[in-house]
Amino acid sequence: MTTTATRTAAAELAAFCAELRWDQLGDEVRARTTELLLDLLGVALGGSHQPSSAPAREVALRLGGVGTASVVGTAKQTTAVWAALANGTAAHALELDDVTTQSSLHPGVAVIPAALAVAEEAGARGVALLEAMVAGYEVTMRVGNALNPASAYARGFHPTGVAGVFGAAIAAGRLLRLDVEQLTRAMGIAGTLASGSLEYLSDGAWTKRLNPGWAAHAGITAAHLAQAGFSGPASVLEGRLGVLHAYSDEPLPGRLLEDLGAPLQMMRVSIKPYACCRYNHGLIDCVLSLRREQALQPDDVERVRLGVLSGGALLVAEPISQKRSPRNVVDAQFSAPYAAAAALVIGSGGLDAYTPEHLADARIQALMQRTQCYRSASLDAEYPKRWPAEVELQLRDGRVLSRRVEFATGEPENPVPRAALVDKFVGLAARPDAAALAQRILRIEGEPDLYGLSAALRG
Repeated sequence: MTTTATRTAAAELAAFCAELRWDQLGDEVRARTTELLLDLLGVALGGSHQPSSAPAREVALRLGGVGTASVVGTAKQTTAVWAALANGTAAHALELDDVTTQSSLHPGVAVIPAALAVAEEAGARGVALLEAMVAGYEVTMRVGNALNPASAYARGFHPTGVAGVFGAAIAAGRLLRLDVEQLTRAMGIAGTLASGSLEYLSDGAWTKRLNPGWAAHAGITAAHLAQAGFSGPASVLEGRLGVLHAYSDEPLPGRLLEDLGAPLQMMRVSIKPYACCRYNHGLIDCVLSLRREQALQPDDVERVRLGVLSGGALLVAEPISQKRSPRNVVDAQFSAPYAAAAALVIGSGGLDAYTPEHLADARIQALMQRTQCYRSASLDAEYPKRWPAEVELQLRDGRVLSRRVEFATGEPENPVPRAALVDKFVGLAARPDAAALAQRILRIEGEPDLYGLSAALRG
């Protein structure tokens, strides 16, 4: 290895992650880590029943054969690399997995399926899984921060898929006990496996759900290749032809190592209460609060104006004609007009709002046609660190109601209480032992291995 002064960003991140120890992390970090594990496993269990999860599961079991890694939502096991693909794809199917602002991606859905599968295969302790999670989140989010999400989106790339493979590789590498040099190589290899297209926006295809599953699968592959001695470029991130320059027109390489460890990136993760793109969440908060306070009915509203962030407009507001006419659930999950209309009509942004029946609701369809989206310098002023949202409702009686939120529900500044996280898990797991299983997950640091918990997840 080269000296610290000349080490690449990948080498610096690898060294930092190699030294992370559970007993040296603060109480808040430890609590947050177990909460994020609980949340992701809940959405994976719920997502395993979605139509898009079945083919991913079928392929994983066929190609992976017999193994010791759980395929969540079934009683079956396969090899870790294929279980991670199935579980990552399932966990992203509901659009309810954790998310970030500055990196504008979903870290847990790539990192946790990779870490859980390798931990099961390696017979690791609960604490080792949690340490791998912290390391994986740190790398995923820092790579995402440096990509500059708005620029990555404009190029047609999904930051979760691009950055997630690096975090998955680090998480898997920690559990495989790779040293710093091997972890650096794993990141170099991960760079050639990084992928994730946004073209699903054209027709509501399922490929967005595959992106984190592939990142988890590829990250494990990268870690094993590094362990076997395969080489990868240490300058994979900031190099002349590295990932930042390949996937972004305006990369911010300084964010790779900025304030490393202070605080840990995991403490900047948001929980999702609504089953749609995070760029819609602040809008839903605004609409629900106005609906509740004013006892609004859909017919009361003449016109809806939604203030959207420029960084997310491509995802949820443009082209407006398409966003006013979603053809399927994926389209609806990425439509600001639908999110606002559904919130007004049924008073929800949860899973119950994203169904074919509601897509066909004439009241929702009519409201979408009366919805406009706009951008403003005020909303974009601190993006991507802050994601405010604005809504203006013009009523038929002449009144104009407006609302702005600075922090959507679930962001660190407006957190979801632990009790609500447990309720979310219980609802998504939809099984008699869900409450007990939630408590076992929250106490996972005391587990000497994952065999018991994994068996419970498959139960």
